[in-house]
Amino acid sequence: MDSRRCTVAAAKTAEKPPGASAGFPCPLKGKLQPMSDSGDCSKAFANPSNSTTEQLQKKKQPKKKRRSSSTEATEDKKTRGESASIQLFPPELLYYIISFLPVRDLVALGQTCRYFYEVCDSEGVWQRICRRLSPRLRDENSGGSRPWKRSAILNYTKGLYFQMFSGRRHFVSKTVAPLLSHGYRKFLPTKDHIFILDYNGTLFFLKNALVSSTMGHIQWRRACRYMVLCRSAKDFATDPRNDTVYRKYLYVLATREQPPSPALGRSEGSGPAPSSRLCDCVEVYLQSSGQRVFKMTFHFSMKFRQIVLVGQETERSLLLLTEEGKIYSLVVNETQLDQPRSYTVQLALRKVSKCLPHISVRHMHSNQSSAVYLTGEGTVYFEVHSPGVYRDLFGTLHAFDPLDQQMPLALSLPAKVLSCALGYNHLGLVDEFGRIFMQGNNRYGQLGTGDKIDRGEPAQVHYLKWPLDLWCGLNHTLVLSQSGDFSKDLMGCGCGAGGRLPGWPKGSASFVRLQIKVPPCARRICSTRECLYMLSSHDIEEAPAYRELPASKAAVAPGDSEALAARTCEEYLSQLHKCPTLEGRMAKMKEAVGSMPLMTFQKDFFWEALDMIQRAAELREAPPSS
Repeated sequence: MDSRRCTVAAAKTAEKPPGASAGFPCPLKGKLQPMSDSGDCSKAFANPSNSTTEQLQKKKQPKKKRRSSSTEATEDKKTRGESASIQLFPPELLYYIISFLPVRDLVALGQTCRYFYEVCDSEGVWQRICRRLSPRLRDENSGGSRPWKRSAILNYTKGLYFQMFSGRRHFVSKTVAPLLSHGYRKFLPTKDHIFILDYNGTLFFLKNALVSSTMGHIQWRRACRYMVLCRSAKDFATDPRNDTVYRKYLYVLATREQPPSPALGRSEGSGPAPSSRLCDCVEVYLQSSGQRVFKMTFHFSMKFRQIVLVGQETERSLLLLTEEGKIYSLVVNETQLDQPRSYTVQLALRKVSKCLPHISVRHMHSNQSSAVYLTGEGTVYFEVHSPGVYRDLFGTLHAFDPLDQQMPLALSLPAKVLSCALGYNHLGLVDEFGRIFMQGNNRYGQLGTGDKIDRGEPAQVHYLKWPLDLWCGLNHTLVLSQSGDFSKDLMGCGCGAGGRLPGWPKGSASFVRLQIKVPPCARRICSTRECLYMLSSHDIEEAPAYRELPASKAAVAPGDSEALAARTCEEYLSQLHKCPTLEGRMAKMKEAVGSMPLMTFQKDFFWEALDMIQRAAELREAPPSS
């Protein structure tokens, strides 16, 4: 060990970058002042071997005058200039020290100055942090331009949260986090369990189980244990209905190594033995136990990237999207999957790819009786198989052909569509400018337009923009939004029965803020009949989804917007006059506040004020206790 001693003083502050935050203090303040290399401590302590004569001479010396404050300030500046800043540490030592900070503190330290921003943004630091968070993560599985930073943030922010609708205690809980998972990319709840797909293609099986509580009681907990279901998975799907009772099987699109066939080896004669090939396949698992009951393998020349389901159990259609943007389909009977026999299924090109061979489908969405296809150019094509659903979505049966249900129908929208959410009888679309359009049945106010009038064409929700995620559930709609301070809010509209809209049991015809705690890195939402799920994950490789609306498209006649707002207020006033009770008027007033284009904190203020007024009125009306 080196015998030198050090004293700690305040460190020099580096030059701040333009735009760097000044609100985060540096936790590593301090400068190190080294002693002499020989380890002599005479500068810090008196030498005990001094003679008595020297001590007497020191006593006879006259007392020094007290230094002024200006002199002390000058000497402090000299001392500060001679001291060594922590910024002068070798980079390897500084990387090693900083790598022990939590991810949140590391990000805050990087916002203090330009120097620490460059240090905290180094891949070496993020590599150490990633190894500490996920020691089993392999190097070759980290992708992107910043693989270690991306991996560390993915594993730091991953989480799956849920809130039950039934029961007396409504609060957000977190599921078990698999140690082997590399972030969370997609999840699906089934009747009994939850399935999660990570960025490495590993599909995890989160199981419900009976566990012992802290009080010693046995209680039933959701998603408290996990196991690896399969690897090299690309996508997975189950019954698209919101009721998880129908989700008996799980269909997994995966890549498997296929051994060479004996016929191929005999045809090549004495040549080299053929090597195995990677082929895409669909494996079917029982959701209750995770047991594989069926498998179908495709030709090695066909590569798929997405799978969705349409139809009933006896005639289940599997829609498969290729990497080139073509859609193929095959039909299976789920009631016969558990029988130990093999049969051949026919893979056919879907009609949307036959009729429109020039388009390339980017993403698919499906429900029990309909499917939506999003192309790379941002156009939307609809496929409806039921006359009742067709009437709810378009308001008429004019173009419905019961003999040709696969005929694609194009939706007319003013801009490129980026994402979509499909319910049983209503639809939500988000364009490139972050605008939300709703269409379909509006019996319970699930379109969020402020009324209960059905829409046969996409209608814009003017007071809500730039959603992080959109979900169309059972007669209700959920929107995950982000405020100006980067906090997340969950907005909802439609039917509130069964606790589907926490805090709004009677529902709302406009989007209102739900009373639920949203995780800071929430990314995806999903709602079933029993539970609300929120997936937390942050990927630094994702570019901003939306762009600013051009002035030419944003120009709206002031008179038209004012007239529309005035007409909406008049409708709410007339509805308030018709409400016979105070409780009904308060609920209608909260709905009116939710439909107004106000900031989130302004809406929270009005809602809280209305709750206070209602509670005070109820206390005055309560009969005096005897």
